[in-house]
Amino acid sequence: MDPPEAQPFVGPTLSVGLTYSWQNLCAQVPLARKSALGSCWSRRSSSPTLSDPGANEALNWPWRESGKVVLDHVSGIVEQGDVCAILGASGAGKSTLLNALTMRNVDALEISGERYCNAELVTPESLTAQSAYVQQDDMFIGTLTVREHLQFQARVRMDRQFNAKERMARVKEVIQHFGLDNCADVLIGVQGRIKGISGGESKRLALASEVLTNPLLMFCDEPTSGLDSYMAQNVVETLKNMAGEGKTVIITIHQPSSQVFEMFNKVLLLANGRVAFHGSRENAEGFFRSMNMIVPQYFNPADFYVQKLAMVAGKREESEAQIQQICDTFQSSTWGSQLSDKLDKNASPDASASQPSTRVAISKYKVSWWQQFSALMTRTYLATIKEPLIAKVKIMSTLVVSLVLGFIYYGQKHDQAGIMNINGAIFIIITNLSFENIFAVIMVFCNELPIFLREHANGMYRTDVYLICKQLVETPVFIITTTITVVILYWMTGMNPDPIRFLGALGIALLLTQVIVSFGYMISCIVPNAQVGNDISPVLILPFMLVGGFFLNNLSIPTWLIWLKYISWFKYANECLVINQWSGVE
Repeated sequence: MDPPEAQPFVGPTLSVGLTYSWQNLCAQVPLARKSALGSCWSRRSSSPTLSDPGANEALNWPWRESGKVVLDHVSGIVEQGDVCAILGASGAGKSTLLNALTMRNVDALEISGERYCNAELVTPESLTAQSAYVQQDDMFIGTLTVREHLQFQARVRMDRQFNAKERMARVKEVIQHFGLDNCADVLIGVQGRIKGISGGESKRLALASEVLTNPLLMFCDEPTSGLDSYMAQNVVETLKNMAGEGKTVIITIHQPSSQVFEMFNKVLLLANGRVAFHGSRENAEGFFRSMNMIVPQYFNPADFYVQKLAMVAGKREESEAQIQQICDTFQSSTWGSQLSDKLDKNASPDASASQPSTRVAISKYKVSWWQQFSALMTRTYLATIKEPLIAKVKIMSTLVVSLVLGFIYYGQKHDQAGIMNINGAIFIIITNLSFENIFAVIMVFCNELPIFLREHANGMYRTDVYLICKQLVETPVFIITTTITVVILYWMTGMNPDPIRFLGALGIALLLTQVIVSFGYMISCIVPNAQVGNDISPVLILPFMLVGGFFLNNLSIPTWLIWLKYISWFKYANECLVINQWSGVE
């Protein structure tokens, strides 16, 4: 089946073409904290020219001594209608370059250089407004269908001038454009838990999510990763069709097939963080032929170029010498000089006067606070009611555990043994609510956090909107599970039968649950994943539990640990529930 043909865009389109260029991008992994001499120089006047192959060695760059160099004065340009592939061996700096171009995921690096859109210096906000970034790892809310996911994306990412009808029409159009009709109402799925769409459909969905806003500039990090040759060709052909509509496409790709390589009209070859070649696909073959490196007949040109630029095991010195020769030759070649001229023209102050500005960012967010809230509230509700870990497993496990504990503490009397057992049951309620809710929050929130970070970086919604919606949707679930625990244990144990005291105990338990859920959110934001969160949660909870007033008398707490009891929810909840139970009882 041939890839679907491009469809016209619904509503007004952006007719301004976009040329994206970058000059002297440097990136390094610092060995220590950044010092005054440990950063890349970002002034253009201080940087070596592209046509001077020995400039990097002639100048004793101070930033070389403070860390590992990943990008070494990389320059390039991609124009409207281009599909530019960034190629290179492993460790060449492909992903780092793409991150530097998109100004994302670079917290661990020191980066300098200049980036231009139509001869104007770009900022993260202006770039986000006119570009889309398809990252290598697909991140979706797996309990949503393909259509529900795209509808949410349309509600928060399309500009404010579009009404609800136009947004839904755009969703329908994009579904048809990417051939997602057959799976439009299928759950996206969660690997290992919920069966969903295939890998190829997932990649197309990631592209569809970004195309909704009709961006001028597309960045794709390994869009064919994990796909078979047919699906990889299908995805790249989709990108080529988008470039044919006037967009600018920049992608990193690993080992493209010869058919896929033929779809690129521009290539950028990286080796050891330097530019080995940048220009048209046809000129790449001519450049390597000029160095007596001829692509063999019936040989994939992409594989040939990468082999010539790779570090061969056991031949490090020879490989480094060959890479340096290729990079230096390109900088002094006709192709390197033409690139330098284009870059100077695109980055000159006069160029901006001849080209209309494409900087459209006024706010990071495309829609208002209320529109963000409405869209996110709908998605969070759909995701929550379909999530089996919340809607089914959590409620059923709470019911079973509460019944087991209820039978253990069943029918206590107000004698000495009964009083001790009732106090024990009170503390068991607190402990059960603590562990049960913290683990539930970590299991769900840790998996959603990377999605939130990516979507927030894309300017889709604010942090406060996300947390408010999550709290409003999940609070009823926590109310239900807390009520089940308190009702079963309170009456089966034989606690104070006064209805007012029961309501008081329930109210205290509900307030306690909110504290516990917030603590779970805090742990989820600190740990890298749910597994680590579940491992360290008991370690963090145990000290609070020990100073809670049940296992250890307050007067026996060591002086250097006395401060713990004042931030322990076990202490305050235990005191409140004990007073509620025994106050006025003879």
